Amino acid sequence: MKKLGVFIILQCVLLGLAGAQNFPSKPLRILVPSPAGSSPDIRARQIAAKLTQAFGQPVVVENRPGGAGLIAAREAASAAPDGYTMLLALINNAIGDVFKPDPCCRLNQELVPVSRFTMTPLVMVVHPSLKVRTLVEYVQLAKSRPGGLTYASSGPGSINQLVGEWLKSETGSQITEVPYKAVNAELPDVIAGRVLTAFVVPQVIISAVKSEKLNALAVLGPGRLDVLPGVPTTAQAGLPVLQAIVWNGIFVPAGTPQPVVQALHREVVRAYNAPDIKQQVTNTGSYVAGDTPGEFAAFIRAEEEKWAKVIREAKIQPE
Repeated sequence: MKKLGVFIILQCVLLGLAGAQNFPSKPLRILVPSPAGSSPDIRARQIAAKLTQAFGQPVVVENRPGGAGLIAAREAASAAPDGYTMLLALINNAIGDVFKPDPCCRLNQELVPVSRFTMTPLVMVVHPSLKVRTLVEYVQLAKSRPGGLTYASSGPGSINQLVGEWLKSETGSQITEVPYKAVNAELPDVIAGRVLTAFVVPQVIISAVKSEKLNALAVLGPGRLDVLPGVPTTAQAGLPVLQAIVWNGIFVPAGTPQPVVQALHREVVRAYNAPDIKQQVTNTGSYVAGDTPGEFAAFIRAEEEKWAKVIREAKIQPE
């Protein structure tokens, strides 16, 4: 009986290897947890076009917005572990895994990494009416007017809420949160001065900063951005601990054969680094990571530890 069990396992392994050698033999799909036309959707379609050329099979993008990435993650995790269903997971998925975990579809568990794609540092912007030009001046003003300054968030567990609460706890200041129901929905109000502070991706505020409708105080990443060269990093601005980078990357269901994961890794990294994609990514204030599955898994663990600490210390609760 024991020999029969071993035989069955060996047969399954051999069948998996045989399938991997023929991979892909049918169309593939990439599930995206955001609407058509969004930045992650555009990224996914860039990858899909390159993978279609590389594999000789159609690669279709399917949008599954909602649930802070959970809807797309759930569908991806329940798909057959054969490499034909991929998920372009976002930082929201990692934050959700520590903020309000669902055992259906956790990163590094029910979903395993292939490679990280883009890294986009958030930029802290303020309305010019505050008359502050540096992060230090902003903190001094916030301390002198407890509760008088406001910052925009996308609601509980959103990256900009975590950054806002992190800034408060690190500086001992009181800044009032103003939640919105969608990402970037706050921009009209911030530009109009109805909300005074925001933490956003650079591409949505480049023109407003250059036209001086908004003042950019700091890049929440390790280096300055080519698209906003005059804006210092948080380390240069005096608050090095405050870093927040929006990222995305490809995942597949746990149990996907390693040869298939490696084949996907090889081609998605090649797609990421294609000159046209890399230039477009740079033009929006992002950069390409293109790491290995193991490196991506370690990065996710570090991200989850960091945001779990912020959530715990700021006492942020899910709705």
